[in-house]
Amino acid sequence: MSIDREVNNLPNIKSAKKRVNVTEVKTLQNKMVKTALKTSMKKFEAAVVAGDKEAAAKAYALAVKKLDTAAAKGIVHKNNAARKKSQYTVALNNMA
Repeated sequence: MSIDREVNNLPNIKSAKKRVNVTEVKTLQNKMVKTALKTSMKKFEAAVVAGDKEAAAKAYALAVKKLDTAAAKGIVHKNNAARKKSQYTVALNNMA
């Protein structure tokens, strides 16, 4: 689980070693959330392009949930999440 580091940059102090380990774990957790967010966004956009309103509605609900989660965790800025949700709502409402 450790990321490759140069030997001469390893911390010597116990608390600094812990910070390195905690940062690695948190980075992986953030990456998981961000990856799931991007996947849900792509699924919604693909459903809109395909013109499948039912699939788009399901993907929209999931994408909005993932955006809210990512914004709450500080992974994306809250204004960025609000803008994306607004764009997706408009796209869903404009489907015939």
